Amino acid sequence: MFESFTVIPSIDLKDGQVVRLLRGDMNRATVYGADPGQTARRFEREGAALIHIVDLDGAIAGAPRNIEAIAKIRAAVKCAIDVSGGLRTIEAVRAAIAGGADRVSIGSAAILDPELVRRACGEFPGMIFGSIDIREGRLAVKGWVETSRLTVAEAADRFAAAGVAAAIVTDISRDGAQVGVDAGRVEEIARAVRIPVIASGGVASLDDIGALRTRFEAGVVGVVVGRALYEGNFSLSDALAAAIR
Repeated sequence: MFESFTVIPSIDLKDGQVVRLLRGDMNRATVYGADPGQTARRFEREGAALIHIVDLDGAIAGAPRNIEAIAKIRAAVKCAIDVSGGLRTIEAVRAAIAGGADRVSIGSAAILDPELVRRACGEFPGMIFGSIDIREGRLAVKGWVETSRLTVAEAADRFAAAGVAAAIVTDISRDGAQVGVDAGRVEEIARAVRIPVIASGGVASLDDIGALRTRFEAGVVGVVVGRALYEGNFSLSDALAAAIR
């Protein structure tokens, strides 16, 4: 699936709007637009092959809450979309894929219901990503409001055993803060787990993308970029160019 390092723009949804949170805090949301479809079209025009969509309300509620907004994104673009947030039953996963998701990311459910991930991977091989969200070295679940006792390695082992296509690893302390990525730490995780790793959280500059790209052979296959794009630090087309240098 990941033949080269991939830059993946993110659209986070809250109450149907495009937002970014600071360090996962729902009370610290910056609204960047009321039309998710328009945002997706812009990313596709700039060259996005895959867009990562997060239903923030769904992640908290435990069931999808921004179905209409995701439908608008699907109708607006032809590129692949990855849907996450609140997908904690096989029915929710099936509904997301029936609604046009090319990939589905499962996080909390892997901890709360490991059988769900195995079942989803069995039904939709190659279409399931695992989400590993890290706060102070531990796994955060349920929209990042709770911390699991599971270690990152244990979570990765569960995902690998289930057969996920990749794991999106988010450093919550950096997410939305534009403080730069810890590329060395991401590489450590990628080498320790048996699945491709997509980095997320903290991207501030094209140098961050370059630092992660050089770790492709170690298993770091891509990066999710959010606030840096919305704040205009660089364009998606610039990011995509940086990924192939």
